[in-house]
Amino acid sequence: MKNTFGSSVSVTVFGESHGAAIGAVLDGIAPGIPVDEDFIAHQMKLRQSVGVLSTARREADSVRIVSGVFGGRTTGTPITFIIENQDTRSKDYGELAYKARPGHADFSAQMKYHGFQDFRGGGHFSGRITAGIVAAGAVAISALRGKDIKIGTHILSCGGVYDRPFNDLNADTDRLSDMEFAVLDDDRAVKMQAAITAAKEDGDSVGGRLETAVTGVPAGVGEPWFDTLESVLAHALFSIPAVKGVEFGAGFAAADMLGSQCNDCFRNENNSVTAATNNNGGILGGITTGLPILFRTAVKPTPSIFKEQQTIDLNSLDNTTLQIKGRHDPAIVHRARVVADSVTALVLCDQLAMRFGTDWLKA
Repeated sequence: MKNTFGSSVSVTVFGESHGAAIGAVLDGIAPGIPVDEDFIAHQMKLRQSVGVLSTARREADSVRIVSGVFGGRTTGTPITFIIENQDTRSKDYGELAYKARPGHADFSAQMKYHGFQDFRGGGHFSGRITAGIVAAGAVAISALRGKDIKIGTHILSCGGVYDRPFNDLNADTDRLSDMEFAVLDDDRAVKMQAAITAAKEDGDSVGGRLETAVTGVPAGVGEPWFDTLESVLAHALFSIPAVKGVEFGAGFAAADMLGSQCNDCFRNENNSVTAATNNNGGILGGITTGLPILFRTAVKPTPSIFKEQQTIDLNSLDNTTLQIKGRHDPAIVHRARVVADSVTALVLCDQLAMRFGTDWLKA
């Protein structure tokens, strides 16, 4: 299994949804970066289930750091984050040992691991594994903030309701960093939450889109061709469970533009290169231009729904039906937001370390 991502700065995830613990190992990060455990706890809270909009599974998500940090700062050696699983109810998955849940990795995991995989709660394929990514990402976000690089993600759409686009990137990203339901327009947030609640009451689920902005990344970061910054970011973002699409700048809308509309014309303003538009999302030729990096991520509806569905028996391959029980999210887009921030931070730390050297990340 490929559970490690990154070249200079890397993250490795481990654990299963209903195992003893999950976690991550962050390696290659510069020594001397402050590690704020209160900030890690804050980031973990943004990923936790809250109220009726999320699963009733309530995990404390207390992070234990067992290596790589001394005196409140990184040592430069691997940082290991351990998060215990405490609120598991494995009996809810007894029937699912031999029935493939539509939309989940049950069938593909069976084909790869021949029945030896831990199926409870999705096992190693569960969105629960992202908790370790968020813990590691908190250190990466802190390192980037020390270099005046900010990341902000809002829920662009959910259940057919759209948020307003980014306006003042610095103000918007600062505001989003503390929001549990990260929407820029409060009225749209109410409508999104109503759509989630309505789907839940009908035994169904909804998906959504995330929009991410990154400011402060210098020009010249990234590689041409096979390791473009878009391709590396997309690689990491597609590793988030339920992500089914990623687009940069104008994205697919660029296909309907004229070149004169799509091109971002450069200007020199006070000895700083800028452009009137940012249809390319701050990346050209796979390399940053110094403009804000902008991209959107599509998150599919939670596959665990309470309606009866058709499936197969994994042992006999006979057609059958199933009705999922237990505790599940009617939407995960609002919880995936902080995961997108974390993944983005980890990728940028890796790319910046390769461009400027590992110690560059130390403020």
